[in-house]
Amino acid sequence: MSALSTGSNSMSAEAGEQLLYVGLNQDHSCFATGTSAGFRIYNCEPYRETFRRTFTKGGGIGYVEMLFRCNLLALVGGGMNPRYPPNKVMIWDDHQNKCIGELSFRQKVIAVKLRRDRVVVALLARIYVYRFSDLALLDQFNTLNNPKGLLALSPDSSSTVLACPSITRGHVRVELYDARKSTLIAAHEAELGAIALNLSGTKLATSSEKGTLVRIWDTNTGNMLKELRRGTERAEIQSIAFNSESSFVACSSDKGTVHIFSLSENPNDNNDSGKGGGEKSPGTSQFSPNANPNYPQGMAAAAPDRSPVGNNKKSGLSFVNKFLPNGVGKYFESEWSYAQIKGIEAPSICAFGQEPFTITIIGKDGSFIRANFKDGGEAERLSYNRFLKGPDEELKLEMGGDGGGSAGGGNVGGGKEGGAEPDADEKA
Repeated sequence: MSALSTGSNSMSAEAGEQLLYVGLNQDHSCFATGTSAGFRIYNCEPYRETFRRTFTKGGGIGYVEMLFRCNLLALVGGGMNPRYPPNKVMIWDDHQNKCIGELSFRQKVIAVKLRRDRVVVALLARIYVYRFSDLALLDQFNTLNNPKGLLALSPDSSSTVLACPSITRGHVRVELYDARKSTLIAAHEAELGAIALNLSGTKLATSSEKGTLVRIWDTNTGNMLKELRRGTERAEIQSIAFNSESSFVACSSDKGTVHIFSLSENPNDNNDSGKGGGEKSPGTSQFSPNANPNYPQGMAAAAPDRSPVGNNKKSGLSFVNKFLPNGVGKYFESEWSYAQIKGIEAPSICAFGQEPFTITIIGKDGSFIRANFKDGGEAERLSYNRFLKGPDEELKLEMGGDGGGSAGGGNVGGGKEGGAEPDADEKA
């Protein structure tokens, strides 16, 4: 879960522009924002705006799903004056500066996930799976009412795994398409609050609407691997993210704290961990229209950090659990977060950075924070930026006319022309 729909009145950006959506790409190297006037793309490391497209006549974009760093995006209209109907998914090719395909539904689109060979769409109580090349329908099934659009799709091309709410409260349906197998996981007794898959789709993280626990599951067997305690008070989990090695998982909540948990029992197992959703490709630092959408195959591993890293905290009273009733005893056995970033002032999404032991927090208020959690405890803040600023802060950028102007980088990422395109016919 790496996206945040903010609502039409969530924040005033420059020149009265409103932030409608914030979401990360599959390897967490970039993030996109949908606004009442269009959409923008930002690079995470180093932080900078790489591209924006502004529609002057009806430009509201309520959902932006990137496809790694290539020129293809899925757009859904939003806000008071949407660019596209909210019941349509538009496949936008920024190289051609037009939509090359669309998917229409009878209900509002809640969420969209992309990978190089799939488009997955969540409606209120139904999931649709399409082949990207021709937008042919491959699968569909019902879910429990899913107003948050809880949906996860593994980005690694070596496996195709999808996770979403089942038709039973608190249960997750996991589709392992390569194995032609479905797994039903009874994750929580309460309603689901957030879900996330790791890069390869072998692990699933879940939380309920109570938000006190994060549970880690094996997607193949459905067995619980770990139970992690965020806190004791009820909270809304706003995002969950694994790092690329699945050795850490992080979550953000409305309590204003991002918690980072170790998934290893052995401290030495985390010595080369802490990196984000995917390592940097050599010589690539911005969103490029020439990038191959099958990006994970080309990722080069960064040099690992060999410094020792500890494990999650546990209660000093865990020894008494055998004398207590089961529910109370489980509390004293809980694993608490290894590191935290406190004082987050707005609803946020989090993701692990490209550098070892770094984490990124992106807020509804336009804040972009990077922190280092290597030493555990309170993480060290490394940088703070604002990706949407007030009129007095914003640098003037040239804006195009109706039909899509751009500033800050020309084509998506500012690269030269040429990029991957699906064999989808444009549909009326």
